[in-house]
Amino acid sequence: MTPDEVLETQFGGPETGIFTDGSCDPNPGPGGWGWVWVEKGEILDRGHGREPDTTNNRMELRALIEVFKKLPDDRDLVAYSDSQLCVNTINEWAQGWEKRGWKRKGGPIKNLELVQELYALAQAKPRVDLRWIRAHEGTRWNEYADALAALVD
Repeated sequence: MTPDEVLETQFGGPETGIFTDGSCDPNPGPGGWGWVWVEKGEILDRGHGREPDTTNNRMELRALIEVFKKLPDDRDLVAYSDSQLCVNTINEWAQGWEKRGWKRKGGPIKNLELVQELYALAQAKPRVDLRWIRAHEGTRWNEYADALAALVD
């Protein structure tokens, strides 16, 4: 679906927040990322981009990085990602990895440079609450972010 088609057909989920998504098809291969910032059902800002050779996880991280760069430091906000890996990485694992010199018990950290960038941005904006949201369940703004990630313009 295009972003406009999402707005015409999807109506569920939160009406306020920042919603992010990444995509890659095939994985690895060309991919994209997208985010939308919404308050009371109105779009305040949005962004998206493409990379010619990437992975889905890299695009999920990139979407969060790009939106965290835009968010103010002085507001309580909720950012949603449908990537449990990204949410758990930032909310649960990264602090321990940082304390151990960016090492984890099970081997190297994949996409380390993106994880470090996102973790630093999240630490600098502690009033942004990063939460997981289930994908492809008709949540309007998550579906919109997904459509942005798939844009090829």
